[in-house]
Amino acid sequence: MYELIQVADRSYYIQSPAKIGLVKLNDSDVCLIDSGNDKDAGRKVRQILDANGWKLTAIFNTHSNADHIGGNRYLQAQTGCKIYAPGIECDLARHPILEPAFLYGGYPCKDLRHKFLLAQESEAEPLTADVLPSGFEMIALPGHFFEMAGFRTPDDVVYLADCLSGRETLDKYRIGFIYDVAAYLQTLEMVKTLRAKMFVPAHAEAAEDISGLAQYNIDKVQEIAEDILELCREPLCFETILQRLFTAYSLTMNFEQYVLVGSTVRSYLAWLKDSGRLKAHFADNMLLWERV
Repeated sequence: MYELIQVADRSYYIQSPAKIGLVKLNDSDVCLIDSGNDKDAGRKVRQILDANGWKLTAIFNTHSNADHIGGNRYLQAQTGCKIYAPGIECDLARHPILEPAFLYGGYPCKDLRHKFLLAQESEAEPLTADVLPSGFEMIALPGHFFEMAGFRTPDDVVYLADCLSGRETLDKYRIGFIYDVAAYLQTLEMVKTLRAKMFVPAHAEAAEDISGLAQYNIDKVQEIAEDILELCREPLCFETILQRLFTAYSLTMNFEQYVLVGSTVRSYLAWLKDSGRLKAHFADNMLLWERV
């Protein structure tokens, strides 16, 4: 873990729970793509920088989930680097309490205020085309989170953030976190058409061809949608739908899984309703979902 792996002339990634991209800008300066999940991750990154005599000039956050921005504050304090994040992700990086509050739908209890969902605040600035290093391209990857973005480097490596998961992860956990299902599917269809020297997803193996894995992620989304529709042959409230999915997928309920999977299931319900496959109505002061 935290091994530095070179994938092109100037492009690397640091093997970690959420892969951290590292790109050499010249012989001495580097930038990071994300910063890991906490201060300890930041410390390990700093050790790699020091061992290679590199100066960190900037961190480009793909999105604001805690496992991608957790090292921001430590690395910025240690190196004075700039931090950039796209769109609303910048606001969440500056005010990370918004992540567990959004997931829970209210003020998060202590069980949700931990480093896996609540990063430390960092002084992030908006990520725009003019602040990218020469030759970098920002790629919009909405769906998993609000305005997630990936990057293509000058030596043709594409960092894909969380827009897809590995096959083993999908087979084991079934439901990966998604904020906007329609946008997520559109992103995956776009990713299928991309070509690059190497693709580096944050939660899957680096690969020269990513189209097959993108399609596998699409298929899993459609399978989950069909499972939800099958459950909703009778009117069900959200909590019952969630409980039955956890049971069917052999998942274990705890606070973290409740908000991550629960938020995702709500996103599926909204998508299925908006696309005309589910209807919702209120009965006895309860919101019920039913297949059309």
